[in-house]
Amino acid sequence: MTGSLSCFDVGEEALSVETARQALRGLIQSPLTGEKLGCEKVSLAKAHGRVLAEAAVAEFDVPGYSNSAMDGIALSWPQSDVPEAGLPRKETMARTWRHVGEALAGRPFVGRVGAGECVTITTGAPLPEGTDTVIMQEQVTLSDGRALVKDADRVCVGQNIRRAGEDIAAGEVVVVAGRRLDAAALGMLASLGVAEVSVRRRPRVAIFSTGDEVMAPGGERTEACIYDANRFSLMGLLQEQGAEVIDLGIIDDDRQALIRTLREAAADADLVVSSGGVSTGRADHTRAALEALGRLAFWRLALRPGRPLACGLLTEREVPFLGLPGNPVACMVTALLFMVPLLREMQGMKAMTEVWQGIAESHFDSRAGRTEFSRGIYRVDPQGTLRVVKTGAQGSGILSSMMAANCLVEISEQSQGVVPGDMVTIHPLFIFA
Repeated sequence: MTGSLSCFDVGEEALSVETARQALRGLIQSPLTGEKLGCEKVSLAKAHGRVLAEAAVAEFDVPGYSNSAMDGIALSWPQSDVPEAGLPRKETMARTWRHVGEALAGRPFVGRVGAGECVTITTGAPLPEGTDTVIMQEQVTLSDGRALVKDADRVCVGQNIRRAGEDIAAGEVVVVAGRRLDAAALGMLASLGVAEVSVRRRPRVAIFSTGDEVMAPGGERTEACIYDANRFSLMGLLQEQGAEVIDLGIIDDDRQALIRTLREAAADADLVVSSGGVSTGRADHTRAALEALGRLAFWRLALRPGRPLACGLLTEREVPFLGLPGNPVACMVTALLFMVPLLREMQGMKAMTEVWQGIAESHFDSRAGRTEFSRGIYRVDPQGTLRVVKTGAQGSGILSSMMAANCLVEISEQSQGVVPGDMVTIHPLFIFA
């Protein structure tokens, strides 16, 4: 299967998960970069979670100069005091050095430190000319202008020094374009003196839930209502992906209302996502509304949970649309499997590839011909083996199973069930963040 698959050529068949992923890529003509999505400059303080538009290149070495890794004294250690490889160390000895000044962070030592001399040095202070070693202060006693080094036989030439450029060399690409800026990346950019960065505009994603029985949290609960969990799960996932959420609320099970909502959403959004109403029941109007405004690509998957999933393009703008299932777990699982990768594709980010193999410690039900994604909890045993158990009941409406899980356990369409001891594929949930 290649990325050239057209999502409009798959017909009415129930697609495999991988075929559906490839077909979804066909909805994106190219990553939403450049003129279509645009870029903007933001301060580094506001860049967390944004996607970098241009690679960051170091203009100087990091560290910019050799410096001390701890408080102590800096000196030039005689090579004659270094034990030869393979030979036992000399008897414990002490050496004294003439103390000639100090090197502080922000106030370096001026001049050259000669043989037999040392200077006090603090963490981060530039290494004075003529020195090659730092002895930690706990190993040093200063008295009458001299420094006594205790256990001198344990000193190694070059110890406790951060060398210039040992982290980043000038001219090196530090953060690649297309990376989402996390805390470590922000710190790295700051260490290069970067004050603002060029980032890709946040994709605008319109979301809504459907169903006459669905009620917004905060309303008075009636016997026949259910509170709208899906919209808030989707908002959380979208915000984790750096999207700008357009919340359209809850839409009744009415074809004309859905058509109006989809038309309005497609006028302003880069992606439209709904939950519920995508099956073939009397109150399921999402597919018909999609076909009235654009093109339906596919709507059935060989997947559990999440078999009904409508996918297509809306209006002449050809805005991608995903109609996710209404059951809360099915909605979350299909959002993780399809919506999140689609958003990454839109932003020109790399595909998620973190997949593990582990040993099942539970029975996992499955049926040949469809891929199962169960909710699981993985751990590493004392021998370093990855093991996984299911979270309990796996119904597509049991949202507590997602709360308890730290992974999805994939059971292939060729499998007819997993018993304890079998190897399974594990998708850690942190990769979707």
